[in-house]
Amino acid sequence: MGKKYKLKTHKATAKRFRMTATGKILRTKGGKSHLRRRSPSRTKRQFDKMQEVSPADVRRVRRLAPYLRKYKANPPA
Repeated sequence: MGKKYKLKTHKATAKRFRMTATGKILRTKGGKSHLRRRSPSRTKRQFDKMQEVSPADVRRVRRLAPYLRKYKANPPA
């Protein structure tokens, strides 16, 4: 009987994405860190919401973080 190997999680991916209970992968929006003073309050509020990952990138994220489903409580990065 062959040995089953564990897959390594890409840690940067695990920190940036989280998975919902229904299996959707969410990401945070970029451009939140600095140079936000001159942007309107509405724009700054919209940065706080998480966004669903596009279907083109879902496969890539799942391969990089295979155990993302197991640890749903990832803090949004």
